[in-house]
Amino acid sequence: MSPRPASPLSRPVDVGRLPRGRAEVTVEATPEECATLAADFGIPALRDLVGRFVLSGTTTRLTVTGTVEARVTQVCTVTLEPFESSVREPVEVVYSDVPPSEEPEEDAAENAPEPPDPIVNGRIDLGALTAEFLALGLDPYPRKPGVAFEPVASGEESGAFAALGRLRNGQD
Repeated sequence: MSPRPASPLSRPVDVGRLPRGRAEVTVEATPEECATLAADFGIPALRDLVGRFVLSGTTTRLTVTGTVEARVTQVCTVTLEPFESSVREPVEVVYSDVPPSEEPEEDAAENAPEPPDPIVNGRIDLGALTAEFLALGLDPYPRKPGVAFEPVASGEESGAFAALGRLRNGQD
């Protein structure tokens, strides 16, 4: 029995085998991978998931830029109807094989850059990166286009605090 990859979408890249300076890599998810990711993310469907990346730098410090795009079916939080939309998420991640404790000290300001992601055993996983940025691009409260939330309006205030308000104002 072989170990299951950490992500349902795994495309490990051997950093040492990349061309010097710059490389382009495209990750396309299979229909089975899309179905597994949709279930993991709790959405009805996912299709056409593609990550397009440009890798630049050295084998010890690598920058990955690009985009993740997909068609997703989500459930509207207002009408509870499924609808399809596009996700397009920009990607910019730095990888390093230097442990974070050995990285040069940055200013302790709140705006300090995020520490690099690790290059593990000479590899990075562009499939996991694709899935991660897809998750970041999903709207946590999706709303079908043209649907607006309309709060229910009632004539007189009701609810737990309405009675307290009336007592305070001497209405009861």
